[in-house]
Order: sequence, then C-alpha cells, then structure tokens
Amino acid sequence: MARTLEQLQKQYNSTASGHSGMGRPGPGGHGRPGNRHMRAKGKPKNTKGTIARILKYLSPYKGRFVLVFLCMITSTVTTLLGSYMLAPIINHLTLAVKPDAPIDPSFPERIADRFVSSFVDPLGSFINSPVLAYVFTAIAILAIIYLVGVLCSYLQARLMLSISLGSVEKIRNDLFTKLQTLSVRYYDSHPTGELMSRFTNDVDNIDVMLNNSLTSLVSGIISLLGTFVFMITTSWILTVVTVLFFPLLMLGAAMVAKRSSKYYSSQQAALGAVNGYMEETITGQKVIKVFNHEDECVEEFEELNNDMRDKQFKAQFWGGVMGPIMHNISMICYGVTIGVGGVLMVLSGMTPGALTVFAGYSRQFSMPINMISQQTSMLFAALAGAERVFAVIDAPAEGEEGADPIAFGDENPNSFEDKTPDHLDGFVIMDKVDFGYKADKKILTDISLYAKPGQKIAFVGSTGAGKTTVTNLLNRFYDIGEGSITIDGYDIRSIDRAFLRRNVAMVLQDTNLFTGTVRENIRYGRPDATDEEVIEAAKTASAHSFIMRLEKGYDTVLEGNGAGLSQGQRQLLNIARAAISQAPILVLDEATSSVDTRTERHIEHGMERLMKNRTTFVIAHRLSTVRNANAIMVLEDGKIIERGTHDELLAMKGRYYELYTGKKELA
Repeated sequence: MARTLEQLQKQYNSTASGHSGMGRPGPGGHGRPGNRHMRAKGKPKNTKGTIARILKYLSPYKGRFVLVFLCMITSTVTTLLGSYMLAPIINHLTLAVKPDAPIDPSFPERIADRFVSSFVDPLGSFINSPVLAYVFTAIAILAIIYLVGVLCSYLQARLMLSISLGSVEKIRNDLFTKLQTLSVRYYDSHPTGELMSRFTNDVDNIDVMLNNSLTSLVSGIISLLGTFVFMITTSWILTVVTVLFFPLLMLGAAMVAKRSSKYYSSQQAALGAVNGYMEETITGQKVIKVFNHEDECVEEFEELNNDMRDKQFKAQFWGGVMGPIMHNISMICYGVTIGVGGVLMVLSGMTPGALTVFAGYSRQFSMPINMISQQTSMLFAALAGAERVFAVIDAPAEGEEGADPIAFGDENPNSFEDKTPDHLDGFVIMDKVDFGYKADKKILTDISLYAKPGQKIAFVGSTGAGKTTVTNLLNRFYDIGEGSITIDGYDIRSIDRAFLRRNVAMVLQDTNLFTGTVRENIRYGRPDATDEEVIEAAKTASAHSFIMRLEKGYDTVLEGNGAGLSQGQRQLLNIARAAISQAPILVLDEATSSVDTRTERHIEHGMERLMKNRTTFVIAHRLSTVRNANAIMVLEDGKIIERGTHDELLAMKGRYYELYTGKKELA
C-alpha cells in the first residue's frame, strides 16, 4: 500500500531542512548531495564571527578590493552622470525651437553646460550649426562617460570573480584538509551526505555571496546614495515627493519577501523530498524489481511531484510578483513626479532637461531598494552556510579532542609521553580493557588477551558482541576508557597515530577501491612501493592472475569502487593492498563473509600467505576459517566468555561448541 504524502514528506524532511538539500543516506550510510542549487536556509547564529572569518579569507585580496570599490563608485557615477548629461542637450534643443522659453537652469546644469561648451569650438569649425555642434559634442562626451563605466564594470567583474574563486578555493581546501584529520567518531556522528553538503550547497552559497550578492548589495547602496545626491541637486522639491513613496516601496518589498520566503522554504522541502525519493529508488532498483513494486513507486513519486509543483507555483508566483509590484509603485511615483515637475516648469522655470533627468532618477530610485532587499536574504543564507562550513573546520582534530568525553577512566589519552619506537614486532597485550561509544553504556568489559608476533587470534560471537570494536581499538580509531593496550611494551596512546597505523594493516568486509589504476590501488598501502613490489603483493594475495586478464593489466583504470570487478576480485585487491604495507600486525574483519565458497578459497590462500610472520586478528563469520588459530576468543555482550584453541573449545562443549555444531546460530 502506498505511503501517504505526509509520511513521505516526513521521511524526507531532513533532506531539505536538516542537511541543506542533501539526499537521504544511501546504502552503507553514504548520502549523496541533492540539488546543488538548493540554498541553505535559516540565519547564522554568530553573524559577526562568521563575517570576521570570511574577511580573513578575503584579507590577501585587500588591494583588489580597493580597486573593486573604486570601480563600483566610478561605474555608478558614470551611469548617473551620463543620465544627467541629457539635461543640457534637451535644454539647448528647447532653446533652439523656442528661443524665448522661460527656463531657469540649476547650478549643476550650468556646470554641465559650461563643460560641454568648452569642447564645442573644435567641432564647430566643421559644423555650421552651433546647436548641432553642441549636441554632437555632448553625445561624444556621453559616449566617453559610458565607455569608462563599461570598462569599470568589466574590471570590477573580473576582479571580484578572482577574489571569490580564490577565497572559495582556500575554504574548500581547508575544509577537505580538516576532514582528513577528523576522528572516526566524528564521521560516526555526522552522515556522509551532511558533510558532502558542506562542499556543495554551503560552499556554493559562499561563492554566490562573494561574487554576486556582496557586489550587488554594495553597488545597490552606492547607487541609492548617488541617485539621491543627483536628485536633490536637481530639484529638492521633487526629491521630497519621491522620498515620500519610499515607505510604500519598502512595505511592498517586505510584504512580498515575507510571503515568497515562506513558500520558497516549502518548495525546497518538497524538492528535497523528490530528490531523496529518486535517489532511494535508483539505488534500490533490484529490490523494487524483485518485489514488483514499480507501480507503487510511480504512485508515490507522482504524489511528491504534484506536491512540489503546487509549492513551486506559489513560490515562483510570489517571487515573480515582486517585480510588478515594485514597478507599479515606481510608476505611480513617476507619474506624480512628472505632474509636480510640470507645475514647477510653469511656476518656477524648471528646465525640461532637469525634469527629464529627474524623471529617470525617480524610476531608477526603486531599483537599488529592490536589489538590496533581495540580496539581504541571500546574504544571510550564505552566512548560515558559511557558519556550518566553519563548524567543521573548527571541529577538534583527532588527537586534539582532549580527554575522551565518554571515557570511563580519568586518564587523558593525549597526556602520555611520546615513546614512539623505531619499529614494531607485533607483540600485542590487552589488559582489562573497558570501552563504550556512549558514557552510559559499555560495549567492552574487562577484555584481556595477548598475541605474540606471528600468532593468529580469532574473535567469534554474535552480531553486536564487540568483535569489530576490539580491533578498532588497536589502531586508535577510538581511545579506551579503562585498562591498557600495549604493542611491544609501548602503550598505544604514547605511539604516534600515523606510525601506529602504518604498522596495523586491515582487510575489511566492505571493499573500498579508488578511481585510478589497479597498480595505484594496490600501492595505496605503501606509496613508495616499486612496481615489482606491487606485483609481488598481488601474487601474495592470489590476485595476479585475474589482474593480468584485465584489458590493460595493472594499468587498468578502476572507477565506481571497482564496479567492473566481482566482489571477490575487489577483496583480493584489498588483501594485496594490505600485503604491500608490510605491517607486522594484520586485522581481517570478516573478509570472506560476502563471497561464494569457491572465491573464499582463493581469498583464504591469499590471506594465509599474507598472515605469515604477522600478528593477525581475525573476525570470523564462518567458523571453519578459524580452526587453525592459535587462540579463539568467544565474545558475548562485550565480554570474553570462552578462550582456547579450536579443539579445546570443542572439548568444553560450551558456546563455541554450540555455534560450531549448529545448535546455536550467530545472531
């Protein structure tokens, strides 16, 4: 039965609101970014602090900012001055037609007239008509003024583009660099899609703010002030008439902006729901087809799509109303201004040129107001996105968090004296280790074991018993609460994390291959490895034969997490990657649980060679793979309830015996 529209929207609501337009997390917890044009909503909590952070990224471009500001002023002045140059032209044409017309030029008009007249003589020698010579001279000056304005606008756009792209590049680099330093705990508590939205929606919003919103806002303010100055110097009476309409303009803009903002938010929520549902159905096509759920999917999508259409209509309608409302108010203002100006021409001798120019300024006066009101909301949205980006950049890096906030003990894991050795042999001891992901719930309790170099230790137990958690503590993905873990007598909290992890190789159940050649993916385990070592590692992992059957062998480019390879082949490459690392400690986390029996044998051959002379910890899904382990640890509820060799545990006829003989299942 199809879900209701309310249920679907509730399911995807976080897509549009909580994660700034990102898609729902896909399989394995990986989300995908949603529509890249979806804007971050809400207002920043610390506007001043966020602006200060952005200014730091802009500080290397101070000189360019000065040029941009000068270009803005020059461009605005040339636009206004160009309009003003029409006044003396119209006045001269009026006097040519009616020499006795009662006109009284204002002081700025007389200055403009003298400026133009000073250039008339050279042109007058070629043109017999003084009026035409004056007009052509004024037009030439007007063309030069507008050309200067065009050049300033071009230079401003180029400079601002270089500033915005350079700043955003630095922000994106800092964000990506910070992600490499964050702990696994941070990634556990922040969905992939949420972090991806920082690179897409939020950083894009910052780019739009710097390149468009900021310049439009400043330019609008300059234009508003400049227009007001030119208006009041032309006619203070008409300026008062125009300013009286200012509250009406602001009221109209605020009313429409409030309505459009409300419907825009609803539109974004609906768009997020559609994007999330599309991603879910695309990634789950196999399941949909297996259960013949195609018709229900179409029905549910139509409901979401229709709802988005309705909300888009309201949002775009009110967004489109802004222009006509502001235009009509400005036209009313324009009409009143012309009427009052006509009266002034009769009573006070106001010139036709002054009235014409002022009428243009009157119509232009509402444009900066509209521009400022529109850009303000976008500016706050971008600042909110910037605040989320800076929240990630400011997150404490791994090793800088201070004491683990959920540790059960009082020891600070970062207070240990650095005793990083030159090398490790792999003698591991866990002594009474306690650990919990949350302070009120322990996952591991009193875990004690040891593994000598070259030994193989296996962990078996039900799902959630804590097997993977034990191995995650070895390379300090998490710091323990109580007890200690030592390698060759060194507490791992005193060993540099990078050095520690170079000495602990892992082969996980989930394979992760990167875009690049097969050779590069294997060399990921040790970047300085030679081509010969790469081939030797592949042979160790039993991967060489299938690699040579690929189109370009080791130079075959893999994409989409090795989409062209089978699950077993991808796992063999993972084993080769671990083999080339030459780490003395190896962790195998259910490395064969997702492959067939035949492929499992190939993988096991590779792992046997890989485990030779290494301290190995194996998490087993199939108990047949751990029979030759030096010791098997049976875990339940975070405790070791049995330990011993395969034969010893069978002789006990306890939990391991029940699991091995099938009397109980791993569940």
